[in-house]
Amino acid sequence: MPHEDFANEAVDQRDRAERLARGNPDRLRLAAVDGKTVGGKAADDQTATEQASTGEVVTEQVPVGEVFTEQAARKKAIADQAADGWAGAGETAGAIVKELPPELFVTHGTNAEMRWEAMRDVGYHVPNERFFVRNHTSTPVIDAATWRLELHGSGLSNPRSFDYEELLALPAVTRDVAIECAGNGRSLFAAQQHQEVSGTPWRLGGIGVARWRGVPLATVLDRAGLTPDAVDVMPRGLDPHYVCDGVDFGPVRRPIPVAKALKDVILAYEMNGRTLPPDHGYPVRMVVPSWIGLASVKWVGDIEVSASPLASPWTTEFYRMFGEAYPPEGGAPLALQGVKSAFELPWDAELRVGHPYVLHGRSWSGNGRIAGVEVSVDGGATWQHAHLCGPHVVPAWTRWHIGWNPRETGPHTLLARAVDETGAVQPPQTPHNNFGYLFDAVAGHPVTVVNG
Repeated sequence: MPHEDFANEAVDQRDRAERLARGNPDRLRLAAVDGKTVGGKAADDQTATEQASTGEVVTEQVPVGEVFTEQAARKKAIADQAADGWAGAGETAGAIVKELPPELFVTHGTNAEMRWEAMRDVGYHVPNERFFVRNHTSTPVIDAATWRLELHGSGLSNPRSFDYEELLALPAVTRDVAIECAGNGRSLFAAQQHQEVSGTPWRLGGIGVARWRGVPLATVLDRAGLTPDAVDVMPRGLDPHYVCDGVDFGPVRRPIPVAKALKDVILAYEMNGRTLPPDHGYPVRMVVPSWIGLASVKWVGDIEVSASPLASPWTTEFYRMFGEAYPPEGGAPLALQGVKSAFELPWDAELRVGHPYVLHGRSWSGNGRIAGVEVSVDGGATWQHAHLCGPHVVPAWTRWHIGWNPRETGPHTLLARAVDETGAVQPPQTPHNNFGYLFDAVAGHPVTVVNG
């Protein structure tokens, strides 16, 4: 398995983020179908360095001297962030800490949805400042100097705790992983299928891919003496208690099977080469690849490991399917995400008739890599294969593009449907459930073609 130089990787990530912060204007790229520009950058794939991400695990045992150098750098970053006003001790900074400019986000109370058009001309990873936010309550502001990760339960022979510095000193991995809310696409149940559901009305912007760095959960479980009879692992967040209809459900927590915990879950402390931001789980969060975002618990404070099955309201009351097609107690707790696609284009965008465009988008699946994407510009009457971007198709999500020169004015519906490596294809409709989870149908993206 290839190794990477993380120091160079971190520098590259920071430089890219700083360039973005200085302002690459987001715009719909106009281009001739042959790849020549009409009014902007070339319409070919973005740089090879942005496409070189493989999503493979990079395991590193850092020499002792370098550990202290890295830790000193992180301490300085934490101090700088404290100076910016977000490193208090257990305070609540508000529902969301970071700024939410309307050109980047649609706000939904304690949540913020990424605008897909804001990803045009952005690389493979969603920059931290543009990453969607899903909070059940509000972002806590935690002091890493006093933070502890407690491991306890009947599935451990050596229960113990780790402080922040101890965690940073453990061998680390780097992974490209998508985090996606289980309710992503929820509003389309009503808008597209004319079915009533409850919950935050996400369109398709409740997802993001980042390069996460942290410690494999398997490593800390091993050091805490994971026993052969352990079956479930349940992280618990340090966020304020979730209260609904007068019921206090406590902080967010959700068990996962030991087999999944040992396979690919990490305790992340960096996001895109930077210290994890508060809204995304500082100081440490779970990253659970391919599963619904809820499993990637933020602000982790303790982990219970049990020799008997565990449950929480987030596997009994919520995050399972309820409705006419399901038993009264609901379906099984949600786990894997389905196959989805989205255009990097404003909803209800206006395009000019007779002008060549390159339509861009991204597709992803909880089952694995995307094998192909088809696009329809006439509401599904005809389909064409989109070009998958990059020298290889990477696992977290896949970027694609296709040319279109609209010939008729009026409303049009753009469709994109993907197939993954298992053969799973986006369906024309998603079975209804009361909470609007796991919408995976082909999404109709409305645009209007105008003269001009």
